[in-house]
Amino acid sequence: MPRIATHCALFALSVVAASACTRSAAPIKPGVDSAAYAADTKEWRATRLDAIAGADGWSTLAGLFWLDSAAYTIGSGPGNTIVLPGDHTPARLGSISISGSIVQFRAAAGATVMSDTTRVDSITVQSDKSGHGTLLRNGSVTYRLIERGGRLAIRVKDSLFTGRRAFAGLDYYPLDTSLRVLAKLVPHTSPRTLRILNVIGQTDEYRSPGVLHFTVSGVAHTLTAAYEGKDTTQYFLLFRDSTSRTATYPAGRFMYTTPADSAGYVILDFNRAYNPPCAFTNFATCPLPPAENLLNVAITAGEKRYAGRIGH
Repeated sequence: MPRIATHCALFALSVVAASACTRSAAPIKPGVDSAAYAADTKEWRATRLDAIAGADGWSTLAGLFWLDSAAYTIGSGPGNTIVLPGDHTPARLGSISISGSIVQFRAAAGATVMSDTTRVDSITVQSDKSGHGTLLRNGSVTYRLIERGGRLAIRVKDSLFTGRRAFAGLDYYPLDTSLRVLAKLVPHTSPRTLRILNVIGQTDEYRSPGVLHFTVSGVAHTLTAAYEGKDTTQYFLLFRDSTSRTATYPAGRFMYTTPADSAGYVILDFNRAYNPPCAFTNFATCPLPPAENLLNVAITAGEKRYAGRIGH
């Protein structure tokens, strides 16, 4: 903004010119220190890598089991109603009973099941939608209760799972600061809820603050922003662009950004666009970009398509 004011002051002797300058004043995209930005991006990518290939990352997903009955037995033995991968799980881990919204887990005799640092014999399990989901652990394997589209499921992760051990790394486009674009948020005239389909055919609801208007290479585009969760203020963006055909994940990519400033502007940094968990596992429930977020442009920034094999 100071640059605009200085520019206008040079024309202060001309009323017409000064008036035109006031009318044309527009926000300027903040500059970026290339070295600092590269260092910050390196740190962001390291955190991103841990979210995929770390001990609790998405590449450790070993199973997803939907709970549509009132009772289950769990273990690697063939007699269980939920049969787990046999590499790192006992023949009988325990049982699950469901009564209304209450889910109870009971460990089998001789099975060591931990919740945090406490060994449990019986525990009421909270889903991830509660905000304080229960994490159960047996050796290298963890168990979480998730809720999607009104259905419950057990998500199983194994830090020794083949998907993690064979992880092929992440690949990115070179940093391109021209794809850090200034966007203007146009709020919805009335509260709007996005109904977004996920990869398993369920529909989830996301609150939306409005539509972001921006340009890439001089061409105007829009993305509808969403909130991921009840308390977050960050904008969650699901989008697909022309690179999805050959170079990036076919279903699209995710991106977060800070909320708009007091004037309604925000920076969309496409260098931080990344693949959803479904790019690395068959056991995730990723939302898909809404039709209005399909961009007719190649966004050659951010994370490229995963080159490795998805673990089974």
